[in-house]
Amino acid sequence: MVRRMHRVVAFACLASVACGGSVVGPLGQPADEDATTAVEQDDASSSGDSEDRPPPSAEGDSGGPPPPNPGRTIHVATSEELTAAMADARPGDSIHLADGRYTGRARVGSYTGSFVATVAGTEALPIVLTGSRSAILDGGGTGGHYGLYLVGAHHWRLVGFAVSEASKGIMLDGSTHVRIERVEVSEVGQEAIHFRAFSTDGLVQDCDIHGTGRTSPQFGEGVYIGSASSNWDTYSDGRPDASDRVQVIGSRFFDFSAEAIDIKEGTRDGVVSGNHFDGSALSGENFADSWIDVKGDSYLITGNVGESTLLDGYQVHNTYEDWGRENVFAGNHADVGASGFGFNVAGRARDFENVVRCDNTVADAGEGLSNIPCTP
Repeated sequence: MVRRMHRVVAFACLASVACGGSVVGPLGQPADEDATTAVEQDDASSSGDSEDRPPPSAEGDSGGPPPPNPGRTIHVATSEELTAAMADARPGDSIHLADGRYTGRARVGSYTGSFVATVAGTEALPIVLTGSRSAILDGGGTGGHYGLYLVGAHHWRLVGFAVSEASKGIMLDGSTHVRIERVEVSEVGQEAIHFRAFSTDGLVQDCDIHGTGRTSPQFGEGVYIGSASSNWDTYSDGRPDASDRVQVIGSRFFDFSAEAIDIKEGTRDGVVSGNHFDGSALSGENFADSWIDVKGDSYLITGNVGESTLLDGYQVHNTYEDWGRENVFAGNHADVGASGFGFNVAGRARDFENVVRCDNTVADAGEGLSNIPCTP
């Protein structure tokens, strides 16, 4: 199947602004309205997904303290109050969490989260959920359920609180323009944050992500973008899961058992900038042997610092048709401490116009900087 060529937002970023630690440009346009009906299977297979039912469908500026919202301000201090506030949320609402541990159980279709969001905000009136790191959403244990589940919940801001002791931390299905800022996600059975089922234009900024893969090390990614191609026919009507334009900025990843960031085929035009990765807990299961594995198109990976990995620092793979192309790596530092490359553009991806800039630096990599020539 021939896909249309698309722009590389990475080059615009390189040409205009420094990307490290700050949001790069607008977060894009709203997703296709049909996106909320497309879903993904999470089967425990080598595809990297880990459950066996689709998520349900639903209707539906930089970091710092949330600006005043013109809607209601709702203060909650108990799990029951939080459940009620989430169910009754309206565009413009700000829900403020008192310190404490919040536990609940809410089911949407086949999936369960301690707390769920199914109401959409708007660009002008986002819905804000905010609290300190001492306000903890508890998912009932690493073998329990999702800590926070957003379904068709567009234009939410999740600010400052923590999610812990969950099967998965924060899960998004068909939820666009969601900003996750200064949140800590830890002690989860599988991945910490997952943008899935056409969850476009998302942001993870200034977050701390650790303690992943406690029950399934092979699925212990920090941030997971999109879905494996093996699930598209059943759960996205044969289309790629285009969870596009996701940005991961200025965050810290450690004690993760699979990749810190796993970027799936079918996604494009994202930015990974100014993050720190400590891969000393990588499990090696399901080929988890690098900080970032890129299988999508036109990502800019810049200004990141990584230390300690099992094989390579950064990898690009072609796993489906002609995906895994036109990605740019610039200004990163890789302290590899292993036998591989700082930047490994593997297999057919070597022919797909991926770029490793010469301003990347590498230390203690057995094979050196890159398996492709660097570009000045």
